[in-house]
Amino acid sequence: MKEDVQIRSARLEDCADIARLFLISSEGLAEYIWSRIDLPGLSTIEIGARRYAREGTTFSYENCLVADRAGDVLGMVHGFPMEAQSADSDDSPDPVLAPYAELEDIGSFYLSGVALYPQYRGLGIGTRLLDAARDRARALGLERLSLICFERNQQATRLYLRLGYVEIDRRAIVSHPALRYRDGDAVLLVRPLDRPGA
Repeated sequence: MKEDVQIRSARLEDCADIARLFLISSEGLAEYIWSRIDLPGLSTIEIGARRYAREGTTFSYENCLVADRAGDVLGMVHGFPMEAQSADSDDSPDPVLAPYAELEDIGSFYLSGVALYPQYRGLGIGTRLLDAARDRARALGLERLSLICFERNQQATRLYLRLGYVEIDRRAIVSHPALRYRDGDAVLLVRPLDRPGA
């Protein structure tokens, strides 16, 4: 099965799958963000799909790679170069989102979402997606990958540590009913690309 899977750039028609996979990877955070977008009559998936159907913006299908088997999307990774935010922004951060905004590794290739549909886990597809994201970071001349993981998601944390990520910083989660993990910390993990095997 692994041999039949192709890692490719996402296309516009993948946006509904991207939205579903973001709901899985974000542990409720995407649902919280999308619920605040004023698009009456649309489901959460439809709102997320519209968000990722945009072009020329960070949260776009243009920044996604997908695992595809015979036209079916099995998983995705979304990443982009983390750049400094404009210092003249007068928007006060949403308290629920503030911890994540504080956990930015400027100059890294930030993996904002990595997910597989449950039936495709444990087959090495996630590792292939992460390898493809690493290759994209290298092609952009970046020296490290970064991501945020919930400390209570011990399975994901163990995987990233095994892959060479190291903890750089952490912030306490601000509890909200939409979030799967309502206590503990959000942890910034970074993986240098010059490390052997990286």
